[in-house]
Amino acid sequence: MSTKKNRTAAIRRIIASKGVDSQERLIELLRQEGHLVTQATLSRDLKSLGIGKVPGPDGGYTYTLAVPEVKPGRSAALLADFARGFLSLEFSGNFGLMKTLPGHAPSVAAALDGLKITEVLGTIAGDDTILVVPRTGVTKAKMLAALGRNLPGVMEET
Repeated sequence: MSTKKNRTAAIRRIIASKGVDSQERLIELLRQEGHLVTQATLSRDLKSLGIGKVPGPDGGYTYTLAVPEVKPGRSAALLADFARGFLSLEFSGNFGLMKTLPGHAPSVAAALDGLKITEVLGTIAGDDTILVVPRTGVTKAKMLAALGRNLPGVMEET
């Protein structure tokens, strides 16, 4: 069964890895992964994810992931690194498990560590998975609130 969280993660992954130029093509790619979606639902998902079209290499247009607008500086670069590879976040107790695009976990974890979010003790990264270790006493709700404050525009769909 396709949940919004799983579907939006699939949309981000597909758009990041393939040159998708139409909603019809995206609907087909989602169906191949088991996500049955209507055009209206897909339009709402694209809007909520901030996904838009940019000129493609063939003269047409292709969908692209939005990078949240942030103030220039070191944290802006870290936020862009995080947003470029992040797909989803789930919890087991207070521990967070982030999924990223393949090969992006090290850079996403480094960006998360670099943001120095007080509630995050540290991260352990594989290829496409990150374990987010909270500080003692930090609940799932506190962790989500902290990530939402520090990663605007990225964590809202999780």
